[in-house]
Amino acid sequence: MAPLVYVMTILGCGDDGATCTRERVAPASYTSVAECQAAMPAILASNTDLSFPVISASCERGGQFVVNNAPRSKPKAG
Repeated sequence: MAPLVYVMTILGCGDDGATCTRERVAPASYTSVAECQAAMPAILASNTDLSFPVISASCERGGQFVVNNAPRSKPKAG
């Protein structure tokens, strides 16, 4: 059985903070949720190039993710 790992996803959110989309997966894995959460401030600080009013992060059980850190434009308000 493979060891359990956690990854941090970077989310771009609207002004209300509720409508979020997964924009990136941080290029690191963590052995616990606590370790992942402790790394959040530094990872969020390195992802300020996203064009969203609110940038957030979430720690999730890991798997095989493709990291695509290409710049994206801000979604159009609907």
